[in-house]
Amino acid sequence: MVAPSSDTFVPPPVRSLKDLELPTLWLQDLALKILYFRGYLTGHELAKLMALPYMGVVSEILEDLKKDKLVEIRGARTGVGPSAYEYTLTTLGMQRAREALERSQYAGPAPVPFHRYVQAVRKQARSRPIVTEREVRQMLAHLVLKDEVIHRLGPAINSGLAIFLYGPPGDGKTSISQAIGRYLLRDAIYIPFSLYIGGQVIVLFDASVHHPVEVPNSSQVDARWVRIRRPFLMVGGELTLEDLDLIFDPVNKFYQAPVQVKANGGMLLVDDFGRQRVRPQALLNRWIVPLESRVDYLTLHTGQKIEVPFDVLVVFSTNLPPKNLVDEAFLRRLRHKIHVGDPGFKEFREIFRRVAEQRGISFSERGLAYLIQEWYVKPGRPLRASHPRDLCDILLDIARYRNAKPSMTPELLEEAAKIYFVDA
Repeated sequence: MVAPSSDTFVPPPVRSLKDLELPTLWLQDLALKILYFRGYLTGHELAKLMALPYMGVVSEILEDLKKDKLVEIRGARTGVGPSAYEYTLTTLGMQRAREALERSQYAGPAPVPFHRYVQAVRKQARSRPIVTEREVRQMLAHLVLKDEVIHRLGPAINSGLAIFLYGPPGDGKTSISQAIGRYLLRDAIYIPFSLYIGGQVIVLFDASVHHPVEVPNSSQVDARWVRIRRPFLMVGGELTLEDLDLIFDPVNKFYQAPVQVKANGGMLLVDDFGRQRVRPQALLNRWIVPLESRVDYLTLHTGQKIEVPFDVLVVFSTNLPPKNLVDEAFLRRLRHKIHVGDPGFKEFREIFRRVAEQRGISFSERGLAYLIQEWYVKPGRPLRASHPRDLCDILLDIARYRNAKPSMTPELLEEAAKIYFVDA
């Protein structure tokens, strides 16, 4: 595979107010709102909360606020220079801060102009992966899969296009997606904490999705940007059409970025597809344009539409028959449709052996043969890749309760199977 790219984009440090490309009055309001919530701060502390340098930027903002009698110096803390001065709001400053909060309660790091974010996404676009069979086997080495699945996954990964995984539940579709994500998303990118467009703020950084990594030479990087591992975002049955557009908070009066924007530069796994609260056809119709044009369109509550790059590897995963979910036109657009079926006896045995070894359970061919004959062959139950893990965990629970050494005896497996399987 091509090596993970080095940083092709590094946001340059801010030297002056002009570099921010933000209205000066808007920045003043941001400083006032932060001071309103905090009570009093030194110039250095305010600069850190705004993710801006003190010298030449926050110092200028504070100087203007002092001239307008909106802030005053309360004293000085231990330190050298004006950055150690402690600032607080005047009565007039409190009034203007409240007026600013009525427009928006956003009081975090200074946002980045939207067009700068668009440029950054394009500069940091995922390079098209080129993987060989050996590399695919390496990335999936912890899973036991049939060769036909591996041979179909390789070309799908190399295409860089959306992938549709389907098949029975419990056979590893989510694990396959996560393994692909770990392998392909190994390098780092920069994203802004928040975005500014037409006086509105869109919060992009999400600590549950974006995992920061160390910034080399941080003094030479704009602090409004966060360096993260390329994101891997998984959504399931909770996904709605509203989640795919800008999410406006009517109380705080700023936006949260939708899931596909949070996943930009990385991978989005739509798990349990077809079990969302919205009809799958409606959800897929929403995806047609972004998947083909690599551009998405979002709408502000003012009605303004904005164009956003769509640099996301989308993986759909479902245990429902594809023809019951989508029509032929959409299936045609999803070129790579991969069936992940039940394991055969050979694969099932290997999965059981690996799981037993990981759990410290003595593996027994005799015990496994008994389990397969009595609980799979006789009742006509399909083998599932997740069964060995679940059965071994139950077996461990039984062994601990009995204060016995866990082993794959027919007796223990029989008891575990009775607990696990429901034949009613």
